[in-house]
Amino acid sequence: MTASTGKVLIVDDDRFVRMALVEALKTWDYEVAEADTVVHGREVFETFEPEIILLDIDLPDGSGLDLLKHFKDRNPDVVVVMITGNVGVENSVAALRGGAHDFIGKPVRAEELRVTLRNAVETKNLRREVRHARNAIARGLSFDDIIGNSTAMTSAKELARRVAESEVSSILLNGETGTGKDLFARAIHFASDRKTKPYFAINCAALPATLIESELFGYEKGAFTDAKQKKEGLFEQAQGGTIFLDEIGEMELSLQAKLLRVLEEGAFRRVGGLKDIKLDARIIAASNRNLRQESEAGNFRLDLYFRLSVIQIDIPPLRDRGGDVIDLSEFYINNSNQRRRGKPLKGLSAEVERLFRSYSWSGNVRELRNVIERASILEDGELITMTHLPADMIGGAYAVAGGGTGIVLPPEGVSLEAVEFELAKQAYERTGGNLTHAAKLLDISRDQLRYKLRKAGYDGFNEE
Repeated sequence: MTASTGKVLIVDDDRFVRMALVEALKTWDYEVAEADTVVHGREVFETFEPEIILLDIDLPDGSGLDLLKHFKDRNPDVVVVMITGNVGVENSVAALRGGAHDFIGKPVRAEELRVTLRNAVETKNLRREVRHARNAIARGLSFDDIIGNSTAMTSAKELARRVAESEVSSILLNGETGTGKDLFARAIHFASDRKTKPYFAINCAALPATLIESELFGYEKGAFTDAKQKKEGLFEQAQGGTIFLDEIGEMELSLQAKLLRVLEEGAFRRVGGLKDIKLDARIIAASNRNLRQESEAGNFRLDLYFRLSVIQIDIPPLRDRGGDVIDLSEFYINNSNQRRRGKPLKGLSAEVERLFRSYSWSGNVRELRNVIERASILEDGELITMTHLPADMIGGAYAVAGGGTGIVLPPEGVSLEAVEFELAKQAYERTGGNLTHAAKLLDISRDQLRYKLRKAGYDGFNEE
């Protein structure tokens, strides 16, 4: 199924107008809801929670302008586009003062509607970015908030703290996926003299090159077909603050060249613009790749790498952070307890703690957080046990070597009972609950398997 482009509510008393709009919107992959009166519009708004509203001014039971105020009072971020056959000056002024994004005259032309909606989506995304930036400023983050007292983590935080207090304009964060590069970027921002200015983050892997360019640099009115008005990019909005470019290794080479020029000249131009705008923002770039190796392979500009890596901070993977994994586990357990039903979790069982210390954690802190959240939902006791850890995690700890010729014992040891239960559970689930077939996989009797599952109190065991 195609992902929805967005949720649009149409409020218009003309059934034929609504039919035409619905048909067009669904063709463009929007999720659509309809209403034909002020009262109906309010009801649908509450249940449907639209991101964009197409609102007629003249409705049978009231004015669309009053409904506009209601919508904006309930959700200031909702984008409202007025549709009317009489775009008078008085209505236009009132609607714009009320927070309307744009006007469309009747009869509605498909291409005009499509462009307007595209601009509305862009406006919605920009408002969300600004809100996130404001929340980040209000929330703040210090290096003390980043959990980790291991030697590797302490060294990384100390280097980042010193860099934050310096005047360096570009920083490169290097680390595997899930190590917390975004936390370091925010901590650097809030430990610097720029902390009261905006902080913006953009994922270079999530947007195509053309969109990243307009997001970073902005554009002038008429720069391209859909540029109906001037737009300030993040470089301009973040003046005095910080821009975090996550996954910069995914940025296309053509845009890398433009970014390098901006960093070297300290100025940029909006797309379609002729005037240089001075850049006053710190750039923090991050990558989970080795950008030096990527440069040698021709996938990343070597000159941009050198420009960014004057200050490079390597964030250690979780497997190299010793006891930090236990401190992080306690932190995520406490967070989960706030949402947990029943008795709060007190911590990890001895077997799980041993496993956590020896596990490779390829997904790093993010993987640990997900494991804890999963176990907190499934665990009935006061400790997280091996029972509710992911099967692939257990399998990695007790890997069967040489096609089943022996079990690889972790250096820290392991509970034999937990291993037996995990293998019994996997066999039972793999055979769809067929005890006879599952027992054959383990080379034990049907009664032995039944006993092991019953003894462990396996929730999924259906004894017949």
